[in-house]
Amino acid sequence: MIARVFPRRTKATPDDSLAFIGDPGLFRPDVDDVHVSVTFKFDLDEGERLQKSWEDHGYTTTIGGPALGDPGTDFVPGRYLKRGYVITSRGCPNKCWFCDVWKREGSIRELPITEGFNVLDSNLLACSEKHISAVFDMLTQQKDRPVFSGGLDPSRITQDIAHELRRIKTDRLYTAYDTPDDYEDIENAGRYLKKAGFTVASHKMLCYVLIGYPKDTILDAEFRLYATVDAGFTPMAMLYRESDEQPSVEWRQFQRMWVRPTIIHGSRNLDKAD
Repeated sequence: MIARVFPRRTKATPDDSLAFIGDPGLFRPDVDDVHVSVTFKFDLDEGERLQKSWEDHGYTTTIGGPALGDPGTDFVPGRYLKRGYVITSRGCPNKCWFCDVWKREGSIRELPITEGFNVLDSNLLACSEKHISAVFDMLTQQKDRPVFSGGLDPSRITQDIAHELRRIKTDRLYTAYDTPDDYEDIENAGRYLKKAGFTVASHKMLCYVLIGYPKDTILDAEFRLYATVDAGFTPMAMLYRESDEQPSVEWRQFQRMWVRPTIIHGSRNLDKAD
């Protein structure tokens, strides 16, 4: 058996009896190995400290995860992500300058499809039509309605894809607005989704908006966030962070205003944007 150790708890962290946050506690698991899993680069120091801490308590301990460039293998439900979360492909063909996925995992790799309702693929829509169709079919068999937290590439959302997302009763979908050049794709994706029957008022269409990257300004970021609203999406600001460098207080405060839907919807009458 394997115990998994994480530097911090997130919504996706497993919650079974062999998943641990931080140092060993009073309950010492009877396991063969301990895996320290680090997702974010700014948690690397803590991950390395935890590896030593568990080793000092007599466990054979290894450290890995995306933060260490792990390209990933076939997805095992419940191991490093809470059950319900699923990854059906790895990698991305886009090679965006601000993203490590393509550097770490290469171009798109389709994996065996396992059960889950919250899809975390980095670029599901870059997969073959056969794979996408199989994923959608799997999602229709789940108890919970589909969520696409990994994000759907707006340039790959077609009218047919939009209708399929509606057909499988998607609960929430996320897309991404990373640079100013992406706006036409966001606009088109919003139009296709609304034509398929999604509505702004339902708050099912969300969009990760990258902010705070080199040469970005608060004013420019605010313009892109409001443009995202105009395209039909609820924006979720994602603050650019390079390794362990801490963004400025100003950027952190601004970002917090744009990740809370109640504030976003209250700042502008989004529900009437249909």
